[in-house]
Amino acid sequence: MDLEETKLPGVGLRHDFTTARGRRVGVVSTRGGERELLVYSQDDPDACHAVVDLDADEAEVLAELLGQPRVIERLARLREQIEGLATEGIYLEDGSPFVGRTLGDAAIRSRTGASVVALVRDGEVVPSPAPSQRFRSGDKIVVVGTEAGVRATAELLKHG
Repeated sequence: MDLEETKLPGVGLRHDFTTARGRRVGVVSTRGGERELLVYSQDDPDACHAVVDLDADEAEVLAELLGQPRVIERLARLREQIEGLATEGIYLEDGSPFVGRTLGDAAIRSRTGASVVALVRDGEVVPSPAPSQRFRSGDKIVVVGTEAGVRATAELLKHG
């Protein structure tokens, strides 16, 4: 699937793609965080059939609804495709020495060989969290690596 990106000077960006069934869909992302969901006319691919205005919170909810299952599905497929790969969601408990500290502070990859691929907080998925991402008690940290690396990560997050 081809994703087209168009810069809209003074506005933001527009991303468009065509679905497998031939429907053209797009999203305009403004600099202020608002989004417009565009559904183009089937008869004229340059004309919009419908435009749905979304504020930043609404866009985030829609992204979560569309994105969260995809992250989980991709990890499941990856696990099936690569023998020896383990994926685990590790919950950060109150007693962890990393509560309130950053992903970078934990140095998980260099200490265990496993990689943090997502963080789930209050049902919201943060794919590929940045090293500056601060951990909170109750966070689910999604880790990929060998079985030993995943176990070592669980121990590290629990005891330091």
